[in-house]
Formats: sequence, structure tokens, C-alpha cells
Amino acid sequence: MSEISAEQSARKRALDVLAAAPAKALAERWAAFGDQPAHQRIRGPETGLVMVRGRAGGGGAPFNLGEATVSRASVRIVTGEIGHGYCLGRDLDKAEAIAVIDALRQREMARVDAEIIEPLEALMAAGDEKRAEETAATRVDFFTMVRGDN
Repeated sequence: MSEISAEQSARKRALDVLAAAPAKALAERWAAFGDQPAHQRIRGPETGLVMVRGRAGGGGAPFNLGEATVSRASVRIVTGEIGHGYCLGRDLDKAEAIAVIDALRQREMARVDAEIIEPLEALMAAGDEKRAEETAATRVDFFTMVRGDN
């Protein structure tokens, strides 16, 4: 297995954030970015299915869990960079926006990260924290009492 470079790791992280981000929040950040390059569609946007695999107990033999709907798109921006976008569901606009952002990020990584990726990451972290607090509020602590011999 080959090692992943720092650049590939950063791109994967950015694509993970974009795919997991709520569509409305992504659209708002993308609209606020303002400097959206013209692009040509290479593939899609289109919707299809992927097989989701699982493992019994996390480490057992793999099995097919079911199918999930995925949208994907590939684009080339005017400066020649190619971007790819994938997301769960049938949101073709989100998949295309992710692809354009991915391509643009190859040219302007610092700006795209600062204006799109990092705010979305912070938004999702805040949502995770809120969900954790709500879950903690419903936590019930059980304890076992040891009785004597009956």
C-alpha cells in the first residue's frame, strides 16, 4: 500500500468536509466566495448507486449491507484544473459545486480553505458538539447494587 502525500491527505480532508457539509451551508459559502470560475462538465452531474459493505463485528467477513444513492460530477475549470465531486443523495447541484471547488482549490488552496473548507468544518464541529450535549442531557447512569446472599 502506497503512502498518501500531505497534499493528497489535505485534498481528501477537504472533499470529506464538502461531501458531509449540509447542502444549504455549502451553497451559502460558495455564493459568498464570489469568484466562481467558468467550468466545463466532463462527467455528470449524475446520480447512481454504490454498494455499502459491512463487516460483522467490525473485523469479520465482509458482506453487502445495501445500496446508497450517490451523486457525482467531474468538471474542468477555465485554467485547466480538473475537479471531482461526490456526495450521498440526489443533490446534483451540490456534487457539481464540490467538483468546481475541488478544481479551484488546486489553484487557490489557501483562499478556498480559509473561505469555504474551514468555516464548514467549524459549522459541522459545532453541530457535533451540540448533538453531543443534547445526548449527554438524556444520559442515565445505572449502577448495580450488590445484595447479600438471599
